[in-house]
Amino acid sequence: MSRFNQNVSPEEKKLLRQMYWRSFTLYSAVTPAKQGASGFEYAMLPFINRFYKKQEDKKAAMVRQMSYFNTNVAMVPFIMGLSASMEKENSEKTDFNQDSINAIKTSLMGPLAGIGDSVFWGVLRVIAAGVAVGLAQSGNVLAPIIFLLLFNLPVQLIRWYGGQLGYTLGSAYISDLYENGLINILTKAATIVGLTMVGAMTSQMVKLDLKWKMVMGGKTILKSQEMLDQIFIGLLPLAVTLFCFYLLKKKNVSINVLIFGIIIAAIALSLLGIV
Repeated sequence: MSRFNQNVSPEEKKLLRQMYWRSFTLYSAVTPAKQGASGFEYAMLPFINRFYKKQEDKKAAMVRQMSYFNTNVAMVPFIMGLSASMEKENSEKTDFNQDSINAIKTSLMGPLAGIGDSVFWGVLRVIAAGVAVGLAQSGNVLAPIIFLLLFNLPVQLIRWYGGQLGYTLGSAYISDLYENGLINILTKAATIVGLTMVGAMTSQMVKLDLKWKMVMGGKTILKSQEMLDQIFIGLLPLAVTLFCFYLLKKKNVSINVLIFGIIIAAIALSLLGIV
């Protein structure tokens, strides 16, 4: 029998079931700074309470699992299962690289979000809606129910078996990677992928365009935003992001202070016609 098909104890199966049901709360308490972090940590609690005996270890694991998290809901249990298996390894090995847990999580968010959004939102939902609309046009009152079944059954199957797949994959291969000295390489690679994804998110989600123009003799001779784009596209969003990161990490400025500060600054600059 392959390592992938190794047996999972009845207690671990119970934990996986709890994780599956708890995973539905992922986005029940979304914040701009953490997105689904609180829901992710809530789903991990059964594993944390089971694997860690010392209170300080439990607290450290809870803080670790409260890192920023955002991906397609169908792919969430797979990452949860993998993260749970790594928490198990961390509880059993004193020299386990704890940074690898969040590194793997962060590196998987983007790729799995792209796959999940394309397959489930872009393809499956359209197919299910097409079938349901055809039935509705013929007067079938079950059309809405059929749509929900066609869309949700595959999603829930992926969620259910994805969680188990992530957990068994982690249990089967994380130990091998660690014993072969490859876990640090994997952690570094995952960190690079994660940082790349965060950089891509910055360029897509942070918007700041200058409206100020230099006018002489009634004619516009310089458009500040076009000039900045010629130097470095997205320079201002990047600068704002790095400045916020600096305040957050180096000056210990609260997330809430940063959020309200950005809102107030954006309103003021907009009223002044600068952005």
